[in-house]
Amino acid sequence: MDKEGASSLHGDSPAAITDRTMADRKELAAIAFQRTRMPMVVTDATQKGHPIVLANRAFLNLTGYQANEVLGRNCRFLQGPATSPAAIAEIRAGLLEEREINVELLNYRKDGSAFWNQLYLSPIHDEGGRLVYHFASQIDRTDYRRIENLEASEHRLLLEVDHRANNVLALVDSIVRLTRSDDAALYAASVQRRIQALARAHSLLSKRAWHQIPLRETILSQLEPYGATRALLDGPDVALAAHSVQPLSLFIHELAVNAASHGSLSTAIGRVQVNWHDRPQNGGFILIWEEIGGPPPPTRRRKGFGTLIGDATIRKQLQGSLQRDWSEQGVRIVAEVPNVMASG
Repeated sequence: MDKEGASSLHGDSPAAITDRTMADRKELAAIAFQRTRMPMVVTDATQKGHPIVLANRAFLNLTGYQANEVLGRNCRFLQGPATSPAAIAEIRAGLLEEREINVELLNYRKDGSAFWNQLYLSPIHDEGGRLVYHFASQIDRTDYRRIENLEASEHRLLLEVDHRANNVLALVDSIVRLTRSDDAALYAASVQRRIQALARAHSLLSKRAWHQIPLRETILSQLEPYGATRALLDGPDVALAAHSVQPLSLFIHELAVNAASHGSLSTAIGRVQVNWHDRPQNGGFILIWEEIGGPPPPTRRRKGFGTLIGDATIRKQLQGSLQRDWSEQGVRIVAEVPNVMASG
């Protein structure tokens, strides 16, 4: 069927609709798209750069652009100097994997003012399963963000951590104090991403009743936002003790963000291979993280803060060891972590 035919596209059916209204469905959908107060755009996934082909009035009002200034452009024009690389990497991974995306990121209006955008993006396929469009809606979260200051946010997040995770409180405090950025928005986003990594680990702990946490699930929970489908995991069943899950999760999070922002997951063909084997003699395991198919390694391998905090988590919090090697294929990291196996 023609790409423009409404019946050729796969999407959710209305929850309730009369026979008469069904005949007017296409026209009503167009009116609803234009008149809704929620900013929305549609991009053409069959064209290079996924240009915008539809933008409603609410989107133009939010961003300050005119219709002729947005049509035919990629939505990247809303990004700016303090837009989080991790958020961009999460969007990139979702687009490559043709899945829904729900992410908050800092965007910029035409006049240069910043706003926090809760972006929801959904792929639209034709009857043959070919990706043809992306539908995106935006919610301006700026006012909500203004209500909170960083100190209140820290306090609330700390209170949410279960009393059984006292060791993680020190880790959260270190993240907040040591994260470096001269830009307040980028600083807040960096802290938030790391806290979210700990929150995902906390959810896994709660689901497993703080007992016998699988290493595989721990790794996947941190890789999921950045391209878990391009990660090859191989290793025996290893059950982690509760105290080790959140520090180890933070370490994996830093590796995943770096791979998605600068390493193998930043390219369409790159992948990550994670292998591990247990070491019963010291109650731990050895984990090997290898990146393949990424961009050429940097000539100057300066350790960023993400690398420093990840390394410190292994060496200081988990009393383990770490080795990092570079090749033309990418980085290879070997971490040995003792005394983290669950008992019984």
